[in-house]
Amino acid sequence: MSKVIFFILFSTLTLFAKSSDFSIIVHKPFDAALLDVTQDYDRGISAVGFSKDYKTDINPSKSYDNAFDYLADTSDKLGTQMHLLKVNKNGKIILSKTSKLSKFSEAIAITKTPNNGYFIGGYTMDGSLLVIKTNAQGKTLFYKKFGTKNYDRMNNLIMLSDGGVLAVGSSVTSRAITDNIFKTGLGKNDIFLTRFSKNGQELWSKKYGTEYDDRGIDAVEAHDGSIVVVSTTSYDKHKNATLMRLTENGNMMWLKHYKRDKLITPHKIIRLKDNNFLIALSQYNDAQKEQVRLIKFDLYKNILEDKTIFTTYPSIINDIKEFSDGTLMGVGLIKDTFNTDGLVMVFDSHLALLTQNHYGKENFDTFNALHILNNSQIAVAGIHTDENSQETNMWLLKLNKDTTLAQKPTQTKTIHSILHEIFSQEITQKKLTISDDLHIEFTASSLYFEKGKYKLTKEQTKFLKIFAYKISYFVKNNAEFLQSIEINGHTSSEWNKVDFTQRYLKNEKLSLERSFSVLSYIFSSQDITMQKVFIKLFKGSGLSFSKKVLFNANEDKKRSRRVSFSIILK
Repeated sequence: MSKVIFFILFSTLTLFAKSSDFSIIVHKPFDAALLDVTQDYDRGISAVGFSKDYKTDINPSKSYDNAFDYLADTSDKLGTQMHLLKVNKNGKIILSKTSKLSKFSEAIAITKTPNNGYFIGGYTMDGSLLVIKTNAQGKTLFYKKFGTKNYDRMNNLIMLSDGGVLAVGSSVTSRAITDNIFKTGLGKNDIFLTRFSKNGQELWSKKYGTEYDDRGIDAVEAHDGSIVVVSTTSYDKHKNATLMRLTENGNMMWLKHYKRDKLITPHKIIRLKDNNFLIALSQYNDAQKEQVRLIKFDLYKNILEDKTIFTTYPSIINDIKEFSDGTLMGVGLIKDTFNTDGLVMVFDSHLALLTQNHYGKENFDTFNALHILNNSQIAVAGIHTDENSQETNMWLLKLNKDTTLAQKPTQTKTIHSILHEIFSQEITQKKLTISDDLHIEFTASSLYFEKGKYKLTKEQTKFLKIFAYKISYFVKNNAEFLQSIEINGHTSSEWNKVDFTQRYLKNEKLSLERSFSVLSYIFSSQDITMQKVFIKLFKGSGLSFSKKVLFNANEDKKRSRRVSFSIILK
């Protein structure tokens, strides 16, 4: 079915990534996934999930008396591990790091800290909960392992207004006679919440629920500091959604159940810009197919909107966010008998579906989380499975607001625009030009060399002082893309009373001296740290009169006596 105009008609389209699309699939030897995503302050994108690794080079000479010894030897820092992935704004992976914990673990949530670091939440496979605070490079600042003696599971980690975080999950009931009610719990599983300060201090940890099976799914902080939690309650053949509002200390203010004959599963709750709330749920229709349901309510549990989105195939929204104009985008999955695709849906402020797209191939693909970026594009984290494969891969995409795939900017185009921004004043003043192939030419008459001269004039040094500062700033922020920066000296073709060979060689030496004068001045103006960077990148060369400047097929001798820069990308 062809795509129709966004925000006017409904459409369905399964899309496939092309090489220029911002769609990054990270292949690991075994199953891997991305489960949450955020934007960094440098406009990069970070996502967390898990990857797996196993020891495949076991020493054949070592013998094991039993399987448990073998597993103990192979599991240390291997198996399922939390994974942090970071890409820059151009789609290049700049950080890919596993936690290397002593126990198998998965990361399920990531939030930003004011210093560009992260809070990462997750759990170990044996039932412990984890909160980790890292710096921007993923180095651990503190690590908290917490929970009960029972089997616990975290579903989300949300940032609070005081800089701390709230872990939302569930805990199995032990029913030990000697335990108090917190340890025993209220039912089969209980809602389990733990609040931490920004410094990692555990402020409180509480259980909530009924005599049935209750699981904490998600939470959000209200504008007054209270906390609204969404959870599930399961009993017999029923599965209902439950809302409760807590004080900042975890004391219950109100509780509301959504009881239906059909199975209902909440997936996400968000606070809207009008300070009301929205829950994304899935519920089964009469044909036993999952359908998306959205409920908007206020702080006093009054229902403002309640919409069910009817689709041909079973559909689930795992995450949803609000744009500044009130429209909403949700991501999740849509599945038929043989295939599951990543699903993107856009809704208006009254929860009416505007458009949807599907992403994936004839295999298992799903979207788990999204983050609206500063430029209204959307980062999406998910899972992709290759054709004829049984192993999942980490999948990170960037979408446009109309649900199409964003394009990766080419390095040349990006670097060209960066250079234009840095040297905008010099370009406006016609002191230099920057060509599409990243060639910088000095064009002001005061920057040309006099005939036979190579030492810098006062005008040249005055200009190069500013140029050196700006080129240093450019290199510092874009070194990862640069292979080299060539400083090319040039001459006119003249040299009195010598033959062609000597004329070329003498001009070659002169062009080298001009290149060296400029290189020497720029290099000497840098601190030792940048000089070490410059050593790897900057190269001086003399081109004699091989690239003399022509005007109307005639040599422009004055403009030929110059120095130019050529930026070569990796």
